[in-house]
Amino acid sequence: MTPYSFGIVPRYAEIDQQGVVFNGHYLTWFDEACTGLFDHLRVSYADLIAEGVDMQVVHTEIDFRAPVRWREAVRIAVRCEHIGTTSFTLGFTVLGTDAEGIEKARVSGKNVYVVVSTSDWSKRPVPEAVRIALDSVAGQ
Repeated sequence: MTPYSFGIVPRYAEIDQQGVVFNGHYLTWFDEACTGLFDHLRVSYADLIAEGVDMQVVHTEIDFRAPVRWREAVRIAVRCEHIGTTSFTLGFTVLGTDAEGIEKARVSGKNVYVVVSTSDWSKRPVPEAVRIALDSVAGQ
């Protein structure tokens, strides 16, 4: 399957006094990119909830490499790094174009998600449809 990426242009409210995207906003961008990936893979969040399962972020990492500034168009590339029994890991790379027109990583990170029951929040196996969909973007 084609690698998935989610485009974003930083809004004024996302910029800190240093003139760059405030670090906490990258987590929101990662969450939006995850949702976009699931839409792209045709995995319905509403269907998962109806089946009694949800996903929770249990671990996250963010590594800063270079700033993203106000109104600078970037994209967040998403790949599946790992699929376990009850969890999966998505990797994110925020890519921006430099002055020479070369796309480079600005920020990278990952989220570990655990599949849980909506009734008692206990761990559940990764649903087979989710496993198949994530496998199609593994390592991209």
